[in-house]
Amino acid sequence: MAPKIFMYDTSNLSNPHVTGGTGYIGGSVLHTIATAHPEYAITVLLRKTPSDFQSTYPNITIIQGDYDSFDTIASAATAADIVVHNGDSDHEPSLTAIISGLLKRPTPGYLLHLSGTGIVSDYTSASYLGKLNPKIWSDIDSLPEIKSLPDSALHRNTEKILHDTVRDHSDKINIAIMCPPDIYGKGKGLVKTHSAFVPMFIHEIQTNMSGKVFYYDEGTNTRSWVHIDDLMRIYLRVVEAAASSDEQNFGWNAGGYYFASTQEYSHIDVAKATGQILKKHGVIADAQPVQVELSQLDKMVDIPRFPRLARYLFASNSRTRAERAERVFGYKGEAPGLLESLEADILAAVKGQ
Repeated sequence: MAPKIFMYDTSNLSNPHVTGGTGYIGGSVLHTIATAHPEYAITVLLRKTPSDFQSTYPNITIIQGDYDSFDTIASAATAADIVVHNGDSDHEPSLTAIISGLLKRPTPGYLLHLSGTGIVSDYTSASYLGKLNPKIWSDIDSLPEIKSLPDSALHRNTEKILHDTVRDHSDKINIAIMCPPDIYGKGKGLVKTHSAFVPMFIHEIQTNMSGKVFYYDEGTNTRSWVHIDDLMRIYLRVVEAAASSDEQNFGWNAGGYYFASTQEYSHIDVAKATGQILKKHGVIADAQPVQVELSQLDKMVDIPRFPRLARYLFASNSRTRAERAERVFGYKGEAPGLLESLEADILAAVKGQ
């Protein structure tokens, strides 16, 4: 019998017995699963249905709701074999609804929860802002340390809920935390098709920096990256493992933590490449990156719910290795690298796509 999947995403939709169907990651996951396995019975939670959604995915069931639709989400989770949660990684009520629903199933269900490597970012510490931090995180060897991070770490609030659920109910639920780094490349969904970093970087260059590409301090702070296509390969393999009830060869629960990085770059290298691309296309006059003061950096990317976001985006380190996926199924990057793909992402950001 084909598995029932519920998808849930914070951007306007949910997922295949998935939450999230129109966001950058959620829309890509939905498309990837639906096209690879048309036999799966997929249900998505949507707050607003895109005009071309039903014509594109005629066999997918739509449930209307939002993150606060606790009963709706819980009921859909109970009816699903697999829940793919690609919504707001920090939204506790929706995650609690999903877990509540899955725990009511007569047999253990599966949950793929989207987190992110912001959890290991050092942006709150002044020690390595704009400098290379030698710390590299493994999704196998570093897992005890990750589970002991302070409550102030990004996504820690929801990851704690998941770890507590595993501790208390490992016989009733199978959980995989999907923890991608910065992502690039064009998404596969219907609405949001680009990630956050490049559009935000281009916006600051064109507005607050008056056409100057920038870095902080040495600019050697380094972050891991993954192409959206490679990330989808991990998602598909983990969903397929859930669909086949493969609890031995794949990591779940205590071992269910998946980084996805395939490469890393310093900010200064990304800034130099960005400057060259922007100058090539006549967007800026000078390709040479300039150094900014911390006070200037802190005025960028003004999002009240995320103070000092610019430190996180442009001055922090977040270096991770996808050792679990490599060990389980030989995962390596196959898509074009960041610097090969950067021009297309930058031009899309300049055009406001």
